[in-house]
Amino acid sequence: MIKVSHIPPLEIRLQVLSAVDYAPGNSIRARIQSVATRTFVDSRTDKSYQFTWRTISTWLYRFKKYGITTLDNKTRCDKNTYRKIQPNELGEAINEVLPTLGRCKNGSVPKMALYRQLLNRHYFQRSQLSQTSFYRMIRENELLDLEQSKKLRRSFSMQFANELWQADTMYGPSIKQTDGKWRKTFLIAFIDDASRLITHGEFFYADNTVNMCDAFRTALFKRGKPERLYFDNGSNYRSKEILQACLRLNIHLSHAPIRDGAAKGKIERFFRGFRDRFLVENKDFTTLEVLNDKTHQWIENDYNNQHHSGIQMKPLDRFTLDHTRLTFLYDDDTTQEIFFIEENRKVSKTNVFSINSHKYECPVDLRNKTIQVRYSRSQRDKFIVYFKDKRMGEATKLDLHFNAQQRMKGVNE
Repeated sequence: MIKVSHIPPLEIRLQVLSAVDYAPGNSIRARIQSVATRTFVDSRTDKSYQFTWRTISTWLYRFKKYGITTLDNKTRCDKNTYRKIQPNELGEAINEVLPTLGRCKNGSVPKMALYRQLLNRHYFQRSQLSQTSFYRMIRENELLDLEQSKKLRRSFSMQFANELWQADTMYGPSIKQTDGKWRKTFLIAFIDDASRLITHGEFFYADNTVNMCDAFRTALFKRGKPERLYFDNGSNYRSKEILQACLRLNIHLSHAPIRDGAAKGKIERFFRGFRDRFLVENKDFTTLEVLNDKTHQWIENDYNNQHHSGIQMKPLDRFTLDHTRLTFLYDDDTTQEIFFIEENRKVSKTNVFSINSHKYECPVDLRNKTIQVRYSRSQRDKFIVYFKDKRMGEATKLDLHFNAQQRMKGVNE
């Protein structure tokens, strides 16, 4: 008798389940344990099988509840995906750590040493990325493939300001909190391709979609609307809110390949100068507000208003040369809604729809219609109703008692 690691044939599993019905024992558990001691032979291959009582119990449960088709093992729905750490995030962390590590005689970097160094620097926790998953992610995404850095590159620059923006996220300094713990910061920055102007840069405590939208919104209000965006490949830059905002503003959105820093050369070059000049001179920050104030002053005074060797003039001066081509956004309620997430909802016969486990009334009569509801993911304090791309107004929370009083007044009158 041998135990095999692969899935046994369906006929064998059916034999096992049939044996449970005739096995000795006063309970189903006793019969299953009795069958677990038996050996089953595949007549076609002459292979012998023996199964644990837990395996037999699982097969019996699936068969009784769902039928014969569920005896086959199902493929995980998240197979070949990453749930906690994304490849682009790991790639950026590796870029930060690699220069500080030594190499083997063959020129390669010891993966185990790299993994330990990333853990020690708190780029992630062991519970977020195990050593096995770390090796697999590096292998599947070629995060240590030196050939990635040998691609043919062609220098380019847009002709006018706001033709193209590049954006990316950089790991920032850690700030000590009032409770004694340290929190990592993240710099989200946007650069105009033609002028090298930093349209906006801001530090956050989290690299998430909400902060990304806030930084993007501020950049648009400060410097106008770009024609194209070239973003990092992270999940925040591919979020539903960013995609919908670009569609509403008629901005073409494209993404850089995973761990291809050279594809975003201009923003990467700014990050390198920011580290070497600003972060070297400013090491201690008491709060996030202090860090952002000093960052804003440095960007506007020491970068945007200083001579840039790549364009042979100040980025701000180059940007303002094309002031007649710039399109600015108005800071009103309608513009704020551009960054709201949008979901479809079906309106009932009483002009009511449900969202986030609450019921709301449409601002106009939209009974039996399918509407689009826009709302802020972070606040969820108001829900704007759109129908056929037209703004209908803000929905009101359903108040049954108020509606009953209004109806009684109408009857009495």
